[in-house]
Amino acid sequence: MSFRRFALLLFGVWTGVSGALQAAPEAGWVSRSWTLDFEFYDPQRITVNGTTYWYVLYQVTNRTGKDVDFFPSFRLVTDTLQVVEGGTDVNPLVYDTIAARHHREFPFFAPPAKITGLLLQGEENARASAMVFGTFDPSAAGFTIFAGGLSGEVTRLRNPAFDQTQPESDANPRSFLLRRTLAITYGLPGDTLSRSLATPIRRSREWVMR
Repeated sequence: MSFRRFALLLFGVWTGVSGALQAAPEAGWVSRSWTLDFEFYDPQRITVNGTTYWYVLYQVTNRTGKDVDFFPSFRLVTDTLQVVEGGTDVNPLVYDTIAARHHREFPFFAPPAKITGLLLQGEENARASAMVFGTFDPSAAGFTIFAGGLSGEVTRLRNPAFDQTQPESDANPRSFLLRRTLAITYGLPGDTLSRSLATPIRRSREWVMR
């Protein structure tokens, strides 16, 4: 299986757009496992040392009834299929600048590396941070942010493209392990020239198995 075919197959699993994967399990409103409370602001831009980033402020609270491990992952996928990993190649000064900008709303803001690990129960143990992404395809008219690590719900999905004549491998998996993930979709109004300054418009917020 070529890398491109594998990547498109994975994208189909994640977003449900692949015709071969219409039977992929949906995430219900009520999880069968623990799910953390996740509050967030819509994406904003910030420029530090001449480089522009997108960031999403968030606060996570554990009201599950038990202490859980919190190891979030964030990924931005444009409608042109560009994938941007959250936190990759981010100048540490970005988090300092975000903390200073939002000190009133989030006095206990901390960089992602300092809020991961065991998350204790209760509002007094809530943690605040930001997912940060580099700039992406200027021709994109929208994007979806996938926030993982917020729930313990998982399911396994058979890979319909598994090649039984070849050994099982990362490039030829027999199945996919899907996790309950929050998907937040935005549109960017305007044309290619004006979108670099456009304010994202939230289109949907839903749980998916990804």
